[in-house]
Amino acid sequence: MDFPELHGWQVSGTEAVALQKCLADRVRLENCLPHLPETVAGVDVSYQRHGELFFAAVVVLSFPGLTLVEAVTAVNRVSFPYVPGLLSFRELPVLLDAFRSLRTSPEMVLVDGQGIAHPRRLGLASHLGLWLDLPTIGCAKSRLCGEHDPPGQAKGDQVPLRLDSSVVGTVLTTRDRVKPLYVSPGHKIDVSTAADLVLRCAVRYRMPEPTRLAHHLANQCRIEALVMSDE
Repeated sequence: MDFPELHGWQVSGTEAVALQKCLADRVRLENCLPHLPETVAGVDVSYQRHGELFFAAVVVLSFPGLTLVEAVTAVNRVSFPYVPGLLSFRELPVLLDAFRSLRTSPEMVLVDGQGIAHPRRLGLASHLGLWLDLPTIGCAKSRLCGEHDPPGQAKGDQVPLRLDSSVVGTVLTTRDRVKPLYVSPGHKIDVSTAADLVLRCAVRYRMPEPTRLAHHLANQCRIEALVMSDE
């Protein structure tokens, strides 16, 4: 995939916060998919605790069949420190490396992280969406911010996630009697469409299939690299 540089990465924590606030104004929260997508990508990043090497995976599946189209990985050394709310400045550079090696340009991207359900409305999914200029959706396993009522325990049950009186996502049950996911639009998608598409991708497990497979691939990449380094 080819895409233009959105900004540089040599920034301080203060500069990163300012950049998030600026970029958040460029996020589009309307559904820009002209029809149901034919391909969907899932992304995830794995790393060893306290380590500097980050391992990214991008898995592209057909939609709605969810069969494998392409899978790529990338490895990069990360120097940006861990700061709550600035995760994208650690994970995005290596994810973008993986996207650059993709031959397939997906129509939609699911991210294991937040979209606009973020204190500055620019989580990992929103930041990635602006870089790729693609519809992106955050599918987080835990809540970063916002308030909500308890959702039901049946697959498809959902309640709004609110932040400062605005709906920023959906608390979505994707499998009977399991913890819900925190689904928020990243870019070029709206709240209700984001929840609907994530539910369509959650066929057997709590996590939608694209991010579930990306999670396994990123972990596999990390484990293999560490085994090779020990030999």
